[in-house]
Amino acid sequence: MYTTIQKWGNSQAIRLPKAILEMAELHENDKVEIKVQDGNLVIVPVKKHRTLEERIAEYSGGDYRCSEWDTGKTVAEEVF
Repeated sequence: MYTTIQKWGNSQAIRLPKAILEMAELHENDKVEIKVQDGNLVIVPVKKHRTLEERIAEYSGGDYRCSEWDTGKTVAEEVF
């Protein structure tokens, strides 16, 4: 499918045909990332919800080590 780059205000724009949007499962107001890879313009949908596995896979950890901390004296009848 072909289209033409056209002026839109101070920018340039292309219209995405409905068939292309349907194939990509994109809808109006969906967020996308636009990047150039190997000289090609690539439009990638931004995932709305990442799974726990995806989040953990991105975690680098660094030097962080969890530990306990002091929350201070009780002021009423708190139970720990």
